[in-house]
Amino acid sequence: MANIVLEKTAATVEEAIELALSELEVAEDQVEIEILEEGSKSFLGLGKQKEAKVRVILYDYAIEIARDFLGELFDKMGIEAELEFEEDGELLKINVNTKSSGMIIGRRGETLDSLQFITGLVVNRNNTTYRKVIIDTEHYRRKREETLEALANRIAAKVEKTGRNKTLEPMNPYERRIIHSTLQKNKNVETFSVGEEPNRKVVIKNVAR
Repeated sequence: MANIVLEKTAATVEEAIELALSELEVAEDQVEIEILEEGSKSFLGLGKQKEAKVRVILYDYAIEIARDFLGELFDKMGIEAELEFEEDGELLKINVNTKSSGMIIGRRGETLDSLQFITGLVVNRNNTTYRKVIIDTEHYRRKREETLEALANRIAAKVEKTGRNKTLEPMNPYERRIIHSTLQKNKNVETFSVGEEPNRKVVIKNVAR
């Protein structure tokens, strides 16, 4: 997300600044302020009063915050990594290039998910605008998605053939959504989730007549 720049005019510099802060919904110490015109009062009520004009810049520090946090964390973990950042609206994608991808991914991506969650908290705690953070390494998320789609279709075929419902292993919300989405157009089965986090599971149910 790009930095936000506002220019405001008012009778005084203070009023112009207040207008900008109100629109941005931030405090004065969160922005950079440039005074473009000081403004001036008319002499003895003659002539037109010159308005004050300011430029207020709200910087987006999401990338800097994420880079500092992950860099320090990886140093403590003894991991050498290069970070690549890509912005798409409010989405901040972070790709980790490292020879230690296994340590970062963890069992079924649990470490990667935890790392993504914590980084999102850190970024949004210190930043002025909300950013959704996605962290990946070695294209794990795309590969995992393809694996889950294949699993969903394979199990659905068995459910259709046997007529018996199938409960899958516990999955996180992101993985469950992939299963639900993959089978959404399959008219012979339906999916729903049961249980409590973190052991919530997807059930694939036979509905073919």
